[in-house]
Amino acid sequence: MERRLYSVVGFVLLATVVYFHWASAGRGGWLGLRIPIPWLQPRMGFIRRNGTHFVEMDGTPVYFNGWNSYWLMTSESEATVSVMLKRGRAMGMNVCRTWAFSDGGSNALQIYPGRFNERVFQALDFVIYEARRNNIRLILCLVNNLNAFGGKAQYVRWAQAAGVNVTLADSFFSHPNVKQYYRDYVKNILTRKNSYSGVTYKDEPAIFAWELINEPRCLSNSCAPFLQAWIAEMASYIKTLDQKHLITIGLEGFYGHERTKKLGVNPGKWAGQLGSDFIQNSFDKNIDFASVHAYPDSWIPKADHNEKIKYLSNWVDSHLSDGEYILKKPVLFSEIGSWSEARKNGSNHREVMLKVVYDKVFESASRGQAGAGALVWQLMVEGTQRYEDEFSFVAGQHPDAYKLILQQSCRLRNLLRRKGKVSKEWPCSNV
Repeated sequence: MERRLYSVVGFVLLATVVYFHWASAGRGGWLGLRIPIPWLQPRMGFIRRNGTHFVEMDGTPVYFNGWNSYWLMTSESEATVSVMLKRGRAMGMNVCRTWAFSDGGSNALQIYPGRFNERVFQALDFVIYEARRNNIRLILCLVNNLNAFGGKAQYVRWAQAAGVNVTLADSFFSHPNVKQYYRDYVKNILTRKNSYSGVTYKDEPAIFAWELINEPRCLSNSCAPFLQAWIAEMASYIKTLDQKHLITIGLEGFYGHERTKKLGVNPGKWAGQLGSDFIQNSFDKNIDFASVHAYPDSWIPKADHNEKIKYLSNWVDSHLSDGEYILKKPVLFSEIGSWSEARKNGSNHREVMLKVVYDKVFESASRGQAGAGALVWQLMVEGTQRYEDEFSFVAGQHPDAYKLILQQSCRLRNLLRRKGKVSKEWPCSNV
């Protein structure tokens, strides 16, 4: 009788814990209560690199088709975040790139060095928690090169306010005080315990990779060596804190001015004068995979449609070749952006451009080479107009784009059939 009573009490306690865990999915929790329980999170393994491939822990290859929604952490509605992640999953996508930074001001994640807005941090907690629930992996970017959301210039302003003698935004890459601000920020992010799941970020498998900086450029004279040293230093630092996650840079993919045989691949002479060099930067031993962006409409705006297709095709081929034969690392096209523009033949400019990248990535993956995936910039859902730019779109309002994205998800998934690693939940049966 006593043993049975203990069993009943144990069952009731377990049921209560589970109930409170799921009832607390909202930001305020159930009656303001939230009980984060790591072992109740959906099962998910970490992704690692094996040569030019991404693999699961058992060695099964992984291919990525995904999207950017930079705004997830700043969304005012958890429901909107959930809808976006579910929409992505409904198109068979398995990775989302988003910001894990917002620097400067009372509503930012990092108000000033070492001071954080807990409300915003909990919003990031929810993004990660909800991504795992939807079987979506995240690429989390840690700072912006641009001024949006603070960026490297905000770090320099903080140093100036502290009495440090710095004047240029590019001092972000070289001044010891500013670099320490960044290291401290990274440590706070990686050691954060998620208020929804109880899982520390550095132990969270839903995080696929850390991205050092969005689109680094270093325009000051003789600045390129400082950028290269910064990449090496920060990638190494992250590895000392976290050996479970992959690291990428966040490059646009331009070749430096000294790489003469590659300069013709750049969209213009200007691209070789930005302080970055795709090959040298990505070659660092602690950079696990190469990141590339593609914006032919912005980079060569005066070119016609066919010229942009030719340029984009060459751009993708060049970087896939670099990944396979020089870097010997996976290549992920982490931002693919194009305008939506109807053409006389009934096709849409965006879908044609996106198909060029998708086809090249698929061909590379089919041959067992470095093509690892592509992420469209950027997907939205209804009610997110404030985050729109000239490249954003709601997939459901663009049937051709929706179909193209779904087809790419499914044909990458079909590459895994011979490995017996096929998720039944992916919506590929009618594609």
